[in-house]
Amino acid sequence: MAKEPVYKVIFQNQNQVFEVFARQIYQSDLWGFLEVEEFVFGERSQLVVDPSEEKLKNEFGQVKRSYIPLQAIIRIDEVDKEGAARISDASTQGNVASFPFQGQPRPGNNTGGEE
Repeated sequence: MAKEPVYKVIFQNQNQVFEVFARQIYQSDLWGFLEVEEFVFGERSQLVVDPSEEKLKNEFGQVKRSYIPLQAIIRIDEVDKEGAARISDASTQGNVASFPFQGQPRPGNNTGGEE
């Protein structure tokens, strides 16, 4: 029997980058969203506990299905096995610029209508 695939989904939410593992991903019937189901988390057999993975487990552990905007998706990989889910801060410096999307203010952009 073929092994069920595991996907690593990396997406941005506000000023953080989330890296989660799931067994099911597909384009949603809600236009502009990706559906992520069956989140997979690492085993608790390790002595050292990663606080960011625990935070993700608490946030997504009871979630049946999550809808993520397509603009927030950074990358999706099919992997052999799940790894450690994590949250990291999105750095504003670097040589790769993120694609701007609604909900992420651009630095130096005055949206108050004042000049």
